[in-house]
Amino acid sequence: MKPTKALLIDDDRELGELLMRYLERFNIDVIHSLNPGSGLEQLREHQPDIVILDVMLPEMDGFQVIKEIRRFHSVPVLMLTARGELTDRIVGLELGADDYLAKPFEPRELVARINSILRRADRGPRGGLITSENLTVDMQKRTVCLDSMPIDVSTTEFDLLALLLERAGSTLSRDEIMDKIRGIEWDAYNRSIDIAVSRLRSKLKEDPKRPRFIKTIRGAGYMFIGELAEHD
Repeated sequence: MKPTKALLIDDDRELGELLMRYLERFNIDVIHSLNPGSGLEQLREHQPDIVILDVMLPEMDGFQVIKEIRRFHSVPVLMLTARGELTDRIVGLELGADDYLAKPFEPRELVARINSILRRADRGPRGGLITSENLTVDMQKRTVCLDSMPIDVSTTEFDLLALLLERAGSTLSRDEIMDKIRGIEWDAYNRSIDIAVSRLRSKLKEDPKRPRFIKTIRGAGYMFIGELAEHD
């Protein structure tokens, strides 16, 4: 089986060496960059399957780095946050991170989260091309276009949209969404789903007060309300 290629951007040399040795046992090859500049160069050069990004970095912090990544790449990003600070998690998710892990962490949990993210990213065909008004979603290629223009969405954002499309007309609770697209138990007070919906709405140029696609069902969850046309 072809190894998973992971890019670690973290200025902790000792942690990088530890993870390189540990993750190799799980068929994950790690490219370690000690600073953001070289990390972005490595991303362009090596096209990794996933980026593991620390928040506390020299030159620029992890939030600035993910902003830069999202300008040109939709690669899944797992952020490492010090002490599991809630603010760090929320900001990271708002900027397009697919998951987070608080330091210190057990390496085995990192493996589980990497595999969970990649399983979502590697899902096969799920219905071909779906359109709703000026929105086009290619479930096989995992691409989204609005007004015939491509939209750069993260793994989580695509999975959220795909799930809502698959269950169009039905209300999905936050717990259901989290269970379907995360696959790992998250904190009970986590706002990740609301944040992902907000980001997705922004990219779809949605007005939450007059939604065309995603409607908030107060006290219950979210529903895709657009009229669908599915093609082979």
